[in-house]
Amino acid sequence: MKVRKAVIPAAGLGTRFLPATKATPKEMLPVIDTPAIQLVVEEAVSAGLTDILIITGRNKRSIEDHFDRAVELEVFLEDKGKFDELKQVRALSEMADIHYIRQGEALGLGHAVSMAEMHVGGEPFAVLLGDDLIHHSMPLLPEMLRTYEAHERSVIAGMEVAHEDIGFYGCITPEPVDEHLAKVLSIVEKPDPADASSDLAAIGRYVFGPEIFDALRQIKPGKGGELQLTDAINLLAQEQTVYAYRFDHGRFDVGNKLDYLKATVEMAIEREDVGPDFRRYLAEVVARDDRS
Repeated sequence: MKVRKAVIPAAGLGTRFLPATKATPKEMLPVIDTPAIQLVVEEAVSAGLTDILIITGRNKRSIEDHFDRAVELEVFLEDKGKFDELKQVRALSEMADIHYIRQGEALGLGHAVSMAEMHVGGEPFAVLLGDDLIHHSMPLLPEMLRTYEAHERSVIAGMEVAHEDIGFYGCITPEPVDEHLAKVLSIVEKPDPADASSDLAAIGRYVFGPEIFDALRQIKPGKGGELQLTDAINLLAQEQTVYAYRFDHGRFDVGNKLDYLKATVEMAIEREDVGPDFRRYLAEVVARDDRS
């Protein structure tokens, strides 16, 4: 069955980027001049997913405003002859059919995904986390969609991480199928590295069949009273095949300050408008540091 819909959870508080996120949603933090959540929506749209549900929370209204029409701004830009900017602004409200639902309490990623059940309507769907940006050179989501459509079984993204970092992720116990694909034998949320079965971490891209909602209804709240999506995936993997699609580059955790800077640099040097000058500046900085 072809996947048509995407769900983007965006209700988190963004505490790792305080004080910037005190009044600004973390998803609206810009990578150069583009909010992170726009890059995620563009990834979904480029993969053919144009029916998008964004799970929001309190103080997230600017996300809705960003993808809405801004008539006053459009008139201003047209009057000033700023037609390139006008085209960009109008494109935001036309790129996809975007819907919103509010998560009233921060009850975990599993709870956020469960709120999409009515919108999904019994169809398969993708989940894209706004904290994880995937470089356009890595066709991760299209490959995961192809895998789901070939096997009609849920697929999660998996990436090898440093052993000492596996405790920050869902840890996958894999059974290899081919170079990129493995069956998920089990998955455990944030294990002690000493107890981890592998260094294959679940990364923020998922393609689920509607069966995930039954699994979400069966799990119990964990630490902090949150429902963990990882627990539901683990339960589902005991009942039917769940695949992990392995990839090894092109991912930036923009909830991490260093990765946020890396994403900004990587994307800036590729831009025609700022890339050449920015590359020269970086070379000057490196040369200056080498001399000091």
